[in-house]
Amino acid sequence: MSSLDAQGHEWRAGLRFPWPVPPANGEVQAVAEGVLWLRMPLPFGLDHINLYLLRHGQGWVAVDTGLNNRQTREIWERLFEQALGGLPLLAVICTHFHSDHVGVLGWLTERFRCPVFMTASEYQAMHQLGGQGDAGSSWAFRAHYQKAGFSAEQTEALFPLLNSAHFRPEVPTSFHRLREGSELRIGGRLWQVRIGRGHSPEHACLYCVEDQLLIAGDQVLPRITSSVCVQVTEPDANPLREWLESLEHLRSVADDVLVLPAHERPFFNLHLRLDQLRDHHHAHLQQVLGACTLPRSAAELMAVLFPKVSGRFDELMALGETLAHINYLIAQGQLGREEVAGVLRYSRTPDGVEAKPVLGQL
Repeated sequence: MSSLDAQGHEWRAGLRFPWPVPPANGEVQAVAEGVLWLRMPLPFGLDHINLYLLRHGQGWVAVDTGLNNRQTREIWERLFEQALGGLPLLAVICTHFHSDHVGVLGWLTERFRCPVFMTASEYQAMHQLGGQGDAGSSWAFRAHYQKAGFSAEQTEALFPLLNSAHFRPEVPTSFHRLREGSELRIGGRLWQVRIGRGHSPEHACLYCVEDQLLIAGDQVLPRITSSVCVQVTEPDANPLREWLESLEHLRSVADDVLVLPAHERPFFNLHLRLDQLRDHHHAHLQQVLGACTLPRSAAELMAVLFPKVSGRFDELMALGETLAHINYLIAQGQLGREEVAGVLRYSRTPDGVEAKPVLGQL
């Protein structure tokens, strides 16, 4: 349920949205002096990404880029002449390496010969993403999904998606490194870098204390939850632990900040949203534990957490999220695992018996 207040702001689930209606795809909306919100389309169920444009002297700084496809480039070309008034991009800041955030980064920086600012871990992950070979030729991909309980047919059906050109960004050859506490002066504002983890290795958020603005990327979204996934590249990773720790770290940002997220609409009431995200994952952890009174595969547990998965992309994300919750519980000593007929199965540890954390599966 939602309602509008006297200012015309929408209230939904305790969050306040100053703009009840977002800009159309490819259009911009001013959200503060010298800050434009750009809605860039995506060809998925989640059909957009929010980019932000910051005025700086006689040009602009872009935060994130959109997906690597023709439509994204065409929209940028129109923006250069219209919304940006023919002024150049002076720099591109990337919150993290995911393809909808860095897809045309190389194209933009080559066109304007401008620098890239991002964290070192995200830069390295972006190059790995851009340079990875055919996923379908890797035995590790097949082993990962089949151990999770996918059939051979299900696993093979994932490879066209994994090899899509959409997920291969154009990458630059150099960058300027952002760290926790780094400061960037853009226009008349000083932006502090706050690092989040779990959704990606070293996600950079930008916080302007003076004007109470937080460019949050995918680290805090207002309605949906960011994907927190275990991938084939590190099957024993514990991204959910890092994610929950990052939510607590972001409480150092003022509650009355205007959050500028990468998806959906800008909103107020940051700390309530952090509570909601924490509670969401704790509820999923309890669901997994409740289902593991008997040994279950990751695919079986995925059906518990995500009973309405539609399409291969959602299936890929749902399995990654399920494994993140499984690995968190293994690290907590609440689940054990055993390989049976080539499939890993997970079950609760007996009360009073602490399972030893598992490293690898030999």
